[in-house]
Amino acid sequence: MSYKNSKSATTSDADGHFKFNTVVTPKVTLNISAVGYRSLTKVVALDTLKSPLQIQLEEDNLNLDEVVVSATRYGVKRKDAPVVVNVIGPKLFNATQSVAMSETLNYQPGVRVENNCQNCGFSQVRLNGLEGPYSQILINSRAVFSALNSVYGLDQIPTSMIDRIEVVRSGGSALFGANAIAGTINIITKDPVESDWQVKSTNSLIGGKSWDNTVDFNTSLVAEDLNTGATFYGMHRNRESYDANGDGFSEITKLRNTTFGTKLFYKPSDLDKITVDFSTVNEFRRGGDQLDKAPHLTQITEQLQTSSIVGGITYDRYSEDFKHKISAYGSVQKTVRDSYYGGLGGGTTLADSTLASNSYGKTNDIALVVGSQYTYNFEKDVFTAGVEFSYNDTQDEIPGYKRTIDQQNKGLGTYAQYEWKPFETFKTLIGARYDYTYVDGKYSLAGINRSSDQRFGTFSPRLTILYDLTKDLQFRGGYARGFRAPQAFNEDMHVTSIGGNQVFVLIGENLKTEYSNAYTGSFSYNKNFGNVQTSFLVEGFYTDLNNQFVNVMASEKDGLIIQEMQNGEGARVYGSNIEINVAPSSWLSFQAGGTIQRSRYKKTS
Repeated sequence: MSYKNSKSATTSDADGHFKFNTVVTPKVTLNISAVGYRSLTKVVALDTLKSPLQIQLEEDNLNLDEVVVSATRYGVKRKDAPVVVNVIGPKLFNATQSVAMSETLNYQPGVRVENNCQNCGFSQVRLNGLEGPYSQILINSRAVFSALNSVYGLDQIPTSMIDRIEVVRSGGSALFGANAIAGTINIITKDPVESDWQVKSTNSLIGGKSWDNTVDFNTSLVAEDLNTGATFYGMHRNRESYDANGDGFSEITKLRNTTFGTKLFYKPSDLDKITVDFSTVNEFRRGGDQLDKAPHLTQITEQLQTSSIVGGITYDRYSEDFKHKISAYGSVQKTVRDSYYGGLGGGTTLADSTLASNSYGKTNDIALVVGSQYTYNFEKDVFTAGVEFSYNDTQDEIPGYKRTIDQQNKGLGTYAQYEWKPFETFKTLIGARYDYTYVDGKYSLAGINRSSDQRFGTFSPRLTILYDLTKDLQFRGGYARGFRAPQAFNEDMHVTSIGGNQVFVLIGENLKTEYSNAYTGSFSYNKNFGNVQTSFLVEGFYTDLNNQFVNVMASEKDGLIIQEMQNGEGARVYGSNIEINVAPSSWLSFQAGGTIQRSRYKKTS
């Protein structure tokens, strides 16, 4: 709580009592805020106040005053963010009975989760009509979710570890680096807030015959002085395969997943905070037919055994007046995956079985992000700058087909942005990022060898504005440039089997960087009718792609289909999103939305 045009601020005690030690004017304007409640501005005439002031806040059922970080890389209220930020939280997790992140993302306009393979359950998330590799998935605002993890990772993150998911549609590379052309999905893990615990079991029956059983827990311990705390979470999921049409082939994969993690904080002083997070995932999934046999003795099988660990540490330091903030951070992810993509494909001979046994593979992947960020709060404006180094090493091998991917990516990015608020109803965010990227890759398949040794720099500007047309009506508009480096992406490490034939993607020669120009504009209307809180949003988007990566047929021989990644001649994606939210109370809310979108190549053959 603070009062306007003053540096004085205070907090209430456990009973809600508060006081200011020094007030120098007879009339003050108080700004009151609390987590989960709508902010309130109240003018108080102290010379006529005859009893203690009582203030009652309304619950923020639509979370418009919730603080988000994905729009600006620092905390800002959703309604004050210069770009549209959608937040998925525990209420929606519970309402949809979602046990994994992939099951809840579908409930946001402009976001679509697709299951692209019935045999392995490979899923991807589309933002504004663009495929999965065009979206940047962040964990606690860090780009440590590698291309390999994005193949199956959406199913591997349990909702029990998530505090909220922040979704920013359209370009964001000016803040978060490569692959944020379509937008960003920022997974914020749970912080220890108070000492409590929870154990939950979710049991589902798919089609009346296949069980999906999940047990998860979450517990937090916080010291009385609030200077230390820890939260622990875990999940075990066991899902049986499901055959929808009785043809002997699965439509939903068999799945076993065990996840455990923790997040801890320590505050050496009121101005310093150290946060550590760690999680580990062990998952087995298999689909196809004859799931009780060895994979190479079936007609088709896709089987994955994945082990991942993710960890990070962040140090935050504030100045005594809380105007300056310096953050230093590091995050790392390590994944090992044993895979099988293949089968007899209708064959029955020993030679067919020998060929099918070629489909075993192994992948090792490590991703690292380290960086620092400085933020300065003026009276109204905010300046942010930072530097970030990223590293990704992927080793993918299928010896039977002489297929290898040996790829290292190194990137050094610097960014700066200025939030300028010349008057109360107008705000603009001007920012830019420069990335210097080095891709060193060796790719081979069936005697074909390719290599990549590229160094290049990319400049990504960003401009967004927020204009309050009236008290309830806001306009947001913006432009952002994004890019993708010429490298092997998630789909290239997901082998496809068609009729027993293996389909591989081989990186092309002399690839150019893919880049985009994204434009957005939206109107949002937020109005209360008594106790009923409502929100309406209409948004338009247009993304222009240049040198886009496309896979084209290169050859087909001896049961091996090779596609080559090449640069296309441009494409555009455009459309609109509509969102309607109505919350009559804290326990009842209605949400509706839709997306109309179209994708067009600039030139077709």
